[in-house]
Amino acid sequence: MAEVRGQSRRDLGMTALVLGFFAAAWFGWGGGAAPDGWQPFLTVGSVVALIAAVAGAVVGFTSRSATRLSRDRAASRRYGIIVGIEFAAIALGGVVLGLAGAAEYVAAWVCLVVGVHFFPLAPVLRDPLLVPLGALVCAVAVVATVVGLTTSVAASSVAGLGAGVLLAAYAAIALVRGLRA
Repeated sequence: MAEVRGQSRRDLGMTALVLGFFAAAWFGWGGGAAPDGWQPFLTVGSVVALIAAVAGAVVGFTSRSATRLSRDRAASRRYGIIVGIEFAAIALGGVVLGLAGAAEYVAAWVCLVVGVHFFPLAPVLRDPLLVPLGALVCAVAVVATVVGLTTSVAASSVAGLGAGVLLAAYAAIALVRGLRA
């Protein structure tokens, strides 16, 4: 089975599935306090992201190759540790922001942690493109915070739109790479 940068067709399909699903979730989060006129873009983004997720599932689950994580027990363990730390950091930051009366910045915090988690995942998943994705998602978190602090636009709207676009785009890229593998 042909692989792209050490990733099988199944790996890439699963990437499209996971990131497409989470992109749709981000678009939904962004719609909670979205400014007038943003909702159609958030809705279209959600639909596109879900299409990428479904197509990724088809590619991933119909491929005969194994995923990187199912083939490599050490990689699977590192993946679990990274995701566990990610969830703990999200929870801790969310609690701290809530107790500090800054719950409106939880989305930006989650966006930052999600961006950071792509850096250690890149070598585990053998996907160096996760590094620039992580940097861009972190940048969205910073922009969302600044916009939330300086304008009437909610940080969650900026984080939701920005992270949604980036994750949906990456899901589409993974899907195309998977179809070519």
